[in-house]
Amino acid sequence: MSLAQLSIDKGIATLTLNRAESRNAMSIDLLASLHHRMSELEAAVNGGGAGGPRVCIITGEGRAFCAGMDLKQVLGDAEGGAPLKLLSSLGDLCLRIRALPIPTIAAVNGAAIGGGCGLSTVADFSITHADSKLGFPEVDLGVCPAVVAPWLVRKIGAGRARAVLLRGGVMSGAEAHAIGIVNECVATLEELLPAAGAIAARLCAGGPVALAATKGLLNELDGSLDRGVAQRAAELSARVLATPEAQATLRARLGA
Repeated sequence: MSLAQLSIDKGIATLTLNRAESRNAMSIDLLASLHHRMSELEAAVNGGGAGGPRVCIITGEGRAFCAGMDLKQVLGDAEGGAPLKLLSSLGDLCLRIRALPIPTIAAVNGAAIGGGCGLSTVADFSITHADSKLGFPEVDLGVCPAVVAPWLVRKIGAGRARAVLLRGGVMSGAEAHAIGIVNECVATLEELLPAAGAIAARLCAGGPVALAATKGLLNELDGSLDRGVAQRAAELSARVLATPEAQATLRARLGA
């Protein structure tokens, strides 16, 4: 079974992280599968004409949206390049999602931690439910949240992002909504996908050329597509992850 799935129905594409047994934690293989599905989505958007996807919902299979990096993988090959490969792949995925000429919606169905929470901030819209768990606990683990930091700054502003990233920890969906990490918050999980579908339907009613032009301008204004920033962030995060401090903290967290 593919680690990422893509479906398209009546102009709405749904990209699903499909590693539920690991809470959709980002492994190199999961990210590779997401990149493959992104290629399919880009082809459908660019070649589909009037019948192509008009909006994309991003969500997770099972009870989690994305639990962040696969710590077992990066610890198992800390000196062999796995951390940089994984982090660079995540950075590239964020750029591809942001560059899509159609609006994107993160339907955060459950835990969105670290890179998973960062992924939700890349989308043009994000929605979750009150009891979900979101946050950036990287500093608690001795890790630098460099890859996600630019996206959080763009989403909630530099001052709030500074407080969130330095404090670490996680928060409820309701708290994440209050400070702008997500745009909307419904009361229960059962309400989430219908609410995301309603947003998607509203966006489908807009002019696709106008939406693409507006999204492209906004990307230019906030520097979203600066590949150099994304690569430097991946390299910084990988260097910190390789330090004895980070390695010891992560091994203790995993009981390794």
